[in-house]
Amino acid sequence: MDIELMVNSFPKLLSASLITLKLLSASLIVGLFIGLLFAILRLNKNIFMNKFAYGYSYLFRGTPLLVQIFIIYYGLGNIEYLRTTVLWVILKEPYWCAIIAFSLNTGAYTSEILRSAFQTIKPGIIEAGKSLGIPSKIIFYKIQIPIAIRQSLPAYGNEIILMLKGTSLASTVTLMDLTGVAKYIISTTFKPIEVFIVAGGIYLFMTFVVHNVIKFLEKKYSY
Repeated sequence: MDIELMVNSFPKLLSASLITLKLLSASLIVGLFIGLLFAILRLNKNIFMNKFAYGYSYLFRGTPLLVQIFIIYYGLGNIEYLRTTVLWVILKEPYWCAIIAFSLNTGAYTSEILRSAFQTIKPGIIEAGKSLGIPSKIIFYKIQIPIAIRQSLPAYGNEIILMLKGTSLASTVTLMDLTGVAKYIISTTFKPIEVFIVAGGIYLFMTFVVHNVIKFLEKKYSY
């Protein structure tokens, strides 16, 4: 075991983890808005909107994240028309393509998590708000959404952890995130075990932090 290599690799891998955290943060923020939107559409009585939201969820939950990244980065880049539009400024960059893929993927899972949370809200809570003369929009934004978010925290915490590990796929489109830098170091040292132990330790620490933050929020906002 090359301890010196592990020590020397740690600063480089730790620095690269900032890219991983940026990818995770941006994807989760965008994905949360997408998830909330499609969760609302799933609960809509309009059959067209309902089926459209279901189709989106089914598509992105039913296909591998790696395939989605490749289609967005490599596939869309082969469409000549897109190269002449403003979208090409975004689609030609692997960083933004990765964020788009991660956001759409986590948005699909988040929509199902929030949909389930909305459906567990007792009708009596909504009826109580209406009996007090509170408008339906206020009930939804001030009562239903906070309750749904609170109830979905355990499941959403798992989604954050899965997304954190999923960001390692960004290295497949030339991004030098934590896994990307680990692969580069391995290509020059030919010692994968030592490097991946350090990279795995950093991933494990980040997972530990996320797990405990979610656990703290669960206790803080529990009934």
